[in-house]
Amino acid sequence: MVNLETADKALKSVYLGVVTEQLNTAVNPLLTKIEQTSSDVWGKEIIKLVSYGLNGGVGAGEECGTLPTAAGNNYAQFKLDLKNLYGSIEISDKAIRASQNNVGAFVNLLNAEMEGLLKASKYNLGRMLYGNGDGILGNIAVNEGSNTNVVKVNNIQNFAVGMLVDMYDYNDNLKISKARILDVDRKNIEIVIDKEVDQLNTGYYFTIQNSKGNELTGLGAIFGDTDIYGLKRSENNWLKPFKKSLDGTFELGAIQEAIDTCDFNTGSEINFITCAYNVKRVYVKNLSYNRINMDFMNIDGGFKAISYNGIPLYSDRFAEDGSMYLLNTNDFKMHQLCDWRWIEGDSGNVIKQKLGTPTYTATLVKYADLICDRPCGQAKLYNIFQ
Repeated sequence: MVNLETADKALKSVYLGVVTEQLNTAVNPLLTKIEQTSSDVWGKEIIKLVSYGLNGGVGAGEECGTLPTAAGNNYAQFKLDLKNLYGSIEISDKAIRASQNNVGAFVNLLNAEMEGLLKASKYNLGRMLYGNGDGILGNIAVNEGSNTNVVKVNNIQNFAVGMLVDMYDYNDNLKISKARILDVDRKNIEIVIDKEVDQLNTGYYFTIQNSKGNELTGLGAIFGDTDIYGLKRSENNWLKPFKKSLDGTFELGAIQEAIDTCDFNTGSEINFITCAYNVKRVYVKNLSYNRINMDFMNIDGGFKAISYNGIPLYSDRFAEDGSMYLLNTNDFKMHQLCDWRWIEGDSGNVIKQKLGTPTYTATLVKYADLICDRPCGQAKLYNIFQ
């Protein structure tokens, strides 16, 4: 007979390994290229000592002259709080009882819940990799000044049907909590939520439920202008990556310029290129215009990418429109307290009754954040809209 104990064991022994593998290798090829490690994690923080520049203790001299003066590496300390990444499933008591004498039905029930959790987790992990940690999905685009549940946003890219979102005003005050997205109109750049907004003010913004300021320190932060990892960019030029606006135009030489600049300035070897969909179309158009053959390559995780001189070029739905990132993924680490785990109660069970309801929940968790050891070894081309 199928019961909660059976489901609990299945989540621990069968589903956890599969889910962990999928979330670590099948989100997108960028995450696949990033090493995951538990090093440099101290309590609730990541504290990491990184070197920059060159060791100064080298030189040439006369046969019997003075030896070079020792001058060791330059070091800086990065510090980040571990981010708390969660994913929950919910099963009703009625559904469990209805399938308790039918193992196949119960397996289908669990499979459906886990597939939904995987889909949502992959979506949000992929989105976070390109974000700056603030959790903002998009802003309200116009001031309507009336009650409505149809909201026009400035960018539809990060929104999806089914999301639970919070809305904040331009003073960061919470206005609406856990509104469900019922529809996404990508043509008209609108979302439909299950709660009415009392006033649609430009500057109001949406985040995933409870996620404001709590997401991964992604590419948006690395290529941003604000301070990072507890250090001031104004005092540390090596924290500034190479960035160049192409002013709406694009030439193949711009890619090579960015790669050469990273190599010349820091010795960084770019090994992965990721871009927005529109940039990939511009790139392919330029290859065709210049009558250059387009080569493809298979990369880790079962993904396929265009080859730029042996470097994979992959388009990602969450890359900022008009942008291309040129990365040395060896400089990136996902520091984690542990890999994905189920939250267990005092009894060791992962399935627990939701207080005051006839439903049971289980929550997957990972405490981690992303660090780039050498921001100056990365590059970004933007404003590509030819």
